[in-house]
Amino acid sequence: MGADAEARVDLYAAIHKALRAMMCDTMLFLGRLDPLDEREVVSCGQKVFDLLESCLAHLQHENTFVHPAMQARAPGSAALAQAEHLEHEQQIGRLSHLAGAMVKAPAARRASFVTALYRAMALFLSDNLQHMAHEETHHNSVLWAHYSDAELHEIEQRLVASISPQDMHAVLRWMVPACNPQQRAGIMSGMRAKAPPAAFDEVLDVVRPQLDSTAWGKLSRMLGLDKLSDRVAAMG
Repeated sequence: MGADAEARVDLYAAIHKALRAMMCDTMLFLGRLDPLDEREVVSCGQKVFDLLESCLAHLQHENTFVHPAMQARAPGSAALAQAEHLEHEQQIGRLSHLAGAMVKAPAARRASFVTALYRAMALFLSDNLQHMAHEETHHNSVLWAHYSDAELHEIEQRLVASISPQDMHAVLRWMVPACNPQQRAGIMSGMRAKAPPAAFDEVLDVVRPQLDSTAWGKLSRMLGLDKLSDRVAAMG
C-alpha cells in the first residue's frame, strides 16, 4: 500500500492496535504470573476474560458491519476471514475454559494450568496477528476499491453506535494509548464533535491515566485543552 492508502478511511487501524496491545499485555502478565499468589491469579484470570470478551465483540462487529459490506460488492472477498472467525470463536471458548480452570485449581496444581493457558494464548495471539494483517491488507484493498470514504465512515459510525458507553470506555482505555499522536487526536476530536461535554470529560478521565506526560501534553495541545485550562485558570 502506498502513501495514498494512508489518507483513506481505515476501519481496522485503531482497533487492531488496541487488540494487539491487550494481547501482548496479557501474554506478559501470564508469563510473569506467580501461580501461588491467589490475588495475582484472580487478576490474571480477569485480564484474560476481558481480552477474550473484547476479541469476541470485535469479530462480531466485523461479522455484522464489515463483512456484509465486502460481500455485497465483492462476493467471496470476506470468505477466508469468516472461516477464521469461526475458528477464533472456538479458540476463545477453549481459552475461557482454561482460564477458569487456572483460577479454580488448587495452588499446588496451578502451575500446569498456567503453562497450558500461556501456550494456548501464544498460539491464539499468533493466529490473530496473521489474521489482522490479512484484514489490513486484503480487506482494506477491497473496501477502498468498492467504497468511498464517506461510505466507509458511515459503516464505521453504525458500528460505533452499536457499542455501549461502558464498552466504549473499555476499548478506549487500550486504543488511545496504542495509537500515535495524530490518530489519538483524530479519535478524540471525533468523539468530542458528537458527545455531550460531560460524556467527553468522562472519556478524558478514562484516557488520561493511560498516557505519560509527553503523550498527554501532545494530545492536550492538539485538542486545545491546554488553552482551555489556561482560560479557566485566568478566570479563577
